[in-house]
Parts: sequence; structure tokens; C-alpha cells
Amino acid sequence: MSDKPTFYITTPIYYPSDKLHIGHAYTTVAADTMSRYKKMRGFDTYFLTGSDEHGQKIQRRAAAAGKTPQEFVDEIILNFKELWRVLDIQYDDFIRTTDQRHMKVCQELFQQIYDQGDIYKSEYEGWYCTSCETFFTETQVGEEHICPDCGKPAELTKEESYFFRMSKYADRWMQFIEENPDFIRPESRRNEMINFVKQGLEDLCVSRTTFDWGIPVPFDSKHVIYVWFDALINYISALKSKEDGRLYEKFWPADVHLVGKDIIRFHTIIWPIMLMAAGLPLPKTVLGHGWVLQGDGGKMSKSKGNVVDPLVLCGKYGSDAIRYFLMREMAYGLDCNYSEEALALRINTDLANDYGNLLSRTTGMIDKFQGGVVLPPTGKTEFDEELIALAKETPARFAALMDHMEWANALAELWKLVNRANKYIDEAAPWALNKAGEKDKLAAVLYNMVEVIRLVTVMVAPVMPGLPARVWQQLGIREDHSLTSWDSLQWGGFPAGTKIDRGEPLFPRIDLDALDEIPQQPVEKADAQPAAVDDMEPIAPQCVIDDFAKLDLRVVKVLACNKVPKADKLLQFTLELGGETRTVLSGIAEYYSPEELVGKKLIVIANLAPRKIRGIESHGMLLSVERNGKLCVVEAPDMPTGSRVV
Repeated sequence: MSDKPTFYITTPIYYPSDKLHIGHAYTTVAADTMSRYKKMRGFDTYFLTGSDEHGQKIQRRAAAAGKTPQEFVDEIILNFKELWRVLDIQYDDFIRTTDQRHMKVCQELFQQIYDQGDIYKSEYEGWYCTSCETFFTETQVGEEHICPDCGKPAELTKEESYFFRMSKYADRWMQFIEENPDFIRPESRRNEMINFVKQGLEDLCVSRTTFDWGIPVPFDSKHVIYVWFDALINYISALKSKEDGRLYEKFWPADVHLVGKDIIRFHTIIWPIMLMAAGLPLPKTVLGHGWVLQGDGGKMSKSKGNVVDPLVLCGKYGSDAIRYFLMREMAYGLDCNYSEEALALRINTDLANDYGNLLSRTTGMIDKFQGGVVLPPTGKTEFDEELIALAKETPARFAALMDHMEWANALAELWKLVNRANKYIDEAAPWALNKAGEKDKLAAVLYNMVEVIRLVTVMVAPVMPGLPARVWQQLGIREDHSLTSWDSLQWGGFPAGTKIDRGEPLFPRIDLDALDEIPQQPVEKADAQPAAVDDMEPIAPQCVIDDFAKLDLRVVKVLACNKVPKADKLLQFTLELGGETRTVLSGIAEYYSPEELVGKKLIVIANLAPRKIRGIESHGMLLSVERNGKLCVVEAPDMPTGSRVV
């Protein structure tokens, strides 16, 4: 077993009654960002997400669609996974509550708590919100019998049920919260939960008989387990069901359950009491973040028709920009307001003007004044010391905020360095140094700018994982532990003598008056089936297997992609193939923009003899198919680079 420190983070498992919106994307991007950051810091990480697929609402929605519940959820789960792929989410496991592995652990835990007398049979009569899958008291729903969470009508329900003795554990819960002040974060949520429990905990109804889409109660087949009791167990069933439970031994208790503030009561009261009853360790922290609100301050909901599809936004602005906006915009413990104008303004300000312009100005002056070569900093200016001091201090400040999961504040701290570097350019005026012939000072200024860009790019990588490869290409360096890892965050690491490869702007400015005119690149669904080809070209003459065996087809990842100057049809790719990178040209520029191909896993003929095109040597050929007169690259999204196609 690894001696690395461990870090286990989870998102809620999302309810597949419809498509996910940008609020769901926030939670998952935040968890992915934290997982990537901890991995950079040397932790052995485990990141879990998934889907909560049982309950009355699903059964009703499926019936309305003329499908079985399983068919209904299976289709929606494909959309979930496609969104996470497009957003560059690298989860370690995707748990579904319809998985047999989950159902087994859930029934075992239910049986254990029943056997010790903490679950008993009685009759429930009260108000139930099908939309929220939640029970409420008469006081909570009021005279109008409206759900206090979603505002929809609650239904009066009377049925035989099993109940969990929540009230038995109220004092123990209160003691735990007092002894573990960081269990519920932020403090405002902690205070809310304490006040809720002080009002008195009632026993929880944990089974239903009026529908059958759920996990059967193991000792009473007339009942199914209440969806929230079922769903919360996913955090341990995902671990217990793999590697003979070794993952559970390694990673439990969870370091962080990341949830929206609307479901924090389930995670901070019901879930820990379930674990107390089962004699299992409690998670270390439950972080209840705010909501992504519409610009008018309203919560996004399908019923209101105001949800924002993150797939559409990724098609227009790219996943890195969407991820950055989400992590930068929501302050710790607070809600954030979303509008497309706010998104575009943040992209223009932080990414295009500040960061992107810093890279563009720096590489432009190195190209113009030093022949494209980063020279050693042999001189010094009066402005260097302040910039270098800030650059040396920033990693520790950034890390402290990241460790506390204050992502917006961490990025604000990092952008202080970006903005200081832009100010430094104006102060040091390298163009004036060049004109005055002060080459040593000029070399120092340009070196300092490159080094700041390197440090910032390393730190921002967990938030924008597709960005670093594009920057390293322009700076003329490869993915190298000594230059691009967390441990490389020491001033002066950039290798002098490196020749840069200046490229296109990373984040082109957006016209705020023409947002509706920005083209959305299509994103095919994971379950999309290709249409039949009506007018298929004749099949080529037969060949023997030995002919095919000569081709070495490999999976590659697109690290960077640019248009070839003065060539309308050509794109130049920088591809990762196992442990190497290579350049390949492809004539698909009229079908794709370079930005939409970065990060994709494609297939290349790896052993094709090199060919020089437009003065650029191409080492291989990307596979494409023709459909409706358009060339479409062949993708292999789930395969590691270097995998051989056989």
C-alpha cells in the first residue's frame, strides 16, 4: 500500500430526472479541481461522483415517457457522463444506486441497523414532496401545503413504514459537532444545522410501500428503502464494493463531501447519525456551497425554465473558460450570480486581458528583441525585486486558500501576481531597454516575465487542466516534472536558452454586444448513433490481414492545435503519444476550429513515414470519417494515450 497521504472527495450523486445544469457543473468542477490540486501536492486521491436513480419521481417520469425506470435513467446517465467528459472531469468512480454493488451494501447496512433495534415498523401520515423526495411536518408545509424547499404542492401520505431512531442520537450528534467544529463548513451552515437539531429531531421514515422503484427492504419485500437513506450510502458502497474492500480501508472516512446548501441537512444530520448507528467513522468535512443563481437572483430550476446548459457554454467558450468562471465567481459560503454577460466579461478581463495578454506580450517581445530565445537574466532593474518577492510568496498563499477550499479567493490571490507582472512590464519598459541597447536588463525583464507565466500556469492547472499544454508549447518547454509540477514552484527554474514557439492568443476577446452570434461547436451525445450512409462509396478491393497488420494505429491526445499560416485546410497538431510528443498535419480546418480539438483523444497512424507539408514535417496521419460531406475525426475518449488499436 502506498505511503502517500490520502484524500477522498465526493460530489452528491445527481438525480437523473433531467439534464444537469450549470449549478451541478459547479459542484463537480470544484471537486475535480480539488482532486487535481491534491494530486499535484503528492496525495493519493480518490474522487467519486454518480447518480441517485431511485424514488417516486423517477418512476412517474419514466411512466410518462413510456419507458421503464431503468431505461429512463440509463439514457440520462449517458448525458451526465458526456458532460463530465466535455468539462474534463477526471473522476475515479461513477456510482449508480441501481448498481448491484451499491444495493448489496445498502441492504446490509439497513439490516444491521434494524437488527440492533434502531429501525422499527410503524405508520406514517404526513406531507411528502415527490419532487424533493422529502417528508415535511404540517408546520413546515403551512396552510397551503407547499414544499418549503421547491415551492411545489406536497402530498398527504399515509402508509405503513419503517422508521429510523434519529432522535436517539441527537445528543451524540450535538457532542460530535461541538468537538469537530470543521465538520460542517462554512460556519453559517453549521449554525443552521445546530439550530435545526435543537428544535428536536424526529425519527425518520426510511421505507415506502406506495411505489416499487427502489432497493427492497431485505426483510420485508413489500417495502423499498427511502431514497435518501439509500442515496447517502453511496459514499461507502463505492469503496466497499471494490478491491475486496481495500479501498474502503484506505480512503474512508471521506475528507470532503461537497454538496449544495439545499441538501446539507441530509449530509450533516441524517448521514452522520446513520454512520453513528452503524458504528462507522464519520466524514471529516461536509462543505455546503452556495447556489449558482440567475442574474435576477433566482435559483435555477427546470420548472422555472431558467436552467443553463453547460454543454452549450462549453461549445461557445471552451471548458477551461467555463471552469475558471465557476471557480472564480462563487465566493466561499455565498451564492453567485450567473449571466452570459458576466461570463464573457470574466473571460475578457481575467483570461484575455490579464493572463492571455501577459503571455502574448512576453512571447512577442522575446520573438522581436531576442530572436525567440529566452536569455539568462544577467542584468537587473529597480523593479525586479518586488515582482520576484511576490512570485516567491504566492504559492504558499495560494496553497493555504486551496487547502481551505476557498477557490475564488485562491484565484484572486494568484491573479495578484498576474496583474503585478503586467504592471511590471509597463514599469520596466523592455521596448525602451531594447532601444537603449541595455541587453542585460532586457534579458532579465523578459526572463522574469516568462518565469511568472510558468509559475502561474502550474498553479492554475487544477482549475484549467487543458491550458498548461498550450502554454508550454508557446514557451518552448515540455511537460517536465522539474518545470511543471508543484515541486517546481521555485523562482528561477525556467531554462535559459529555450526557444519559444509563439502561437495564437489563448483566449480571444469576446464582443459583449454580439454574444448571441458566437458559434456553438456541436457536442455529440455519448449515446448518439450515426445515421446510415445513403450513398456509400464503393468498398476498396480486398486486402489480406498482413496488409492491415503493417499499420500501427495508436490513441493520442491533442495537446495543442493551430491553423497553418496561408493554408486554408491545414491544422497543425501537437499530439501526446505515450511518452513522446509529435507534430501531425491534417486537412480538416474547414470542419473544426483548433480550440475544440484541444484535449480530445484521437487515433493516429503512428508508423507512417514522415512527410513535409508547407515546410512542416508531419509524423503520422489522423483518422477521420466522412459523414454528410463533412470530415469527422475518430475519437477514443476513454483510452489512455499510446493504446494500440487492434
